[in-house]
Amino acid sequence: MKVEQYKILEKSKINDFINSLISFSKVAAPVYKGFKNYTFQEIKSADEVSLKYIPTIIPPKKYFMPQKETLLKFDVKENLKIEPTVDYENLILFGVHTCDIAGIKCLNMVLSDKPKDTGYLIRKKHITIIGLECNDYCDEYASCSFVGAHIPTTGYDLMFTELGDYFIVHIHSSKGSDIIEKTELFKPAEEFHIKELKALREKKLKIFNNEVPTERRYLPDLFDRSFNASVWKELEQRCLSCGNCTAVCPTCYCFDIKEEVDLSLEAGERYRVWFSCQLDPFAKVAGGIDFRRERSARQRHRFYRKFRYHIDRYGMVFCTGCGRCSRTCMAKINLKEVLTSLIKESETKIWRKWL
Repeated sequence: MKVEQYKILEKSKINDFINSLISFSKVAAPVYKGFKNYTFQEIKSADEVSLKYIPTIIPPKKYFMPQKETLLKFDVKENLKIEPTVDYENLILFGVHTCDIAGIKCLNMVLSDKPKDTGYLIRKKHITIIGLECNDYCDEYASCSFVGAHIPTTGYDLMFTELGDYFIVHIHSSKGSDIIEKTELFKPAEEFHIKELKALREKKLKIFNNEVPTERRYLPDLFDRSFNASVWKELEQRCLSCGNCTAVCPTCYCFDIKEEVDLSLEAGERYRVWFSCQLDPFAKVAGGIDFRRERSARQRHRFYRKFRYHIDRYGMVFCTGCGRCSRTCMAKINLKEVLTSLIKESETKIWRKWL
């Protein structure tokens, strides 16, 4: 930790800072919507912002990958004309938790891979991320320690950490540095501030415990042994196949592509919308064959997408421990409980080998 990479903002000036951001940019931040629900939305005043919040209903990925996105417009009035389209705007995301930053890092990895997702990458360049570190668990659904997303590492421009009556702010990019200069509200950090930050991180190691009874490095082996586990059949009896779990997931990026022609039948657009591997039509192919017709197969696919497949391709777990899937599931399928059941069933198989 180099002290010159940190600045100090008195807590009493946080609203001045947010209002300053609003004065020169569109800003989206967590806002309370009632009944323990929060959303990221555009704000017009710092008074709207909730600094203490559980993960929002939909993660901030919606600004990078909108739920519906026009890809191109076409016109056949004379000759066929096709115009690729990317909608974007400058935006500052304020108050993003480390779990959601981890989700954006996963999307960055996948959508920068070939074939690159041009629309996503253009929007990413125009979005500034200001993180807000969690000093304690948001609620009982979180498993951010298990996946290593409870401590800020990379993926942000500025990171705010609350320490008593001030915030210590890590500057992680030139965009972040520009904001510090433009708002003129920050003081240089001193060595004792860095010591207090280190003390907080030490304290967090005791607060945030491994929420699942295994270690992350054992996940590939666990899932290699669990493809035919009875857990998937048990989930089939409970899953409603509503797709809520994937709609709220910060790392799900599947979509469908559709085309619509206007009433003149001479022009129209091609667009994509979020889709879900938990919905029945997702795995249907030509001929009407559905290679994941059973809900057990779809649930298994969801867990393997989070904890196995992407480890091979990208070396990353694609779960951020935010807990949204468990929090929103109408059938009360809890991600931590499913992993624990898999571990117990897997241990039984190992012991049987030695009997």
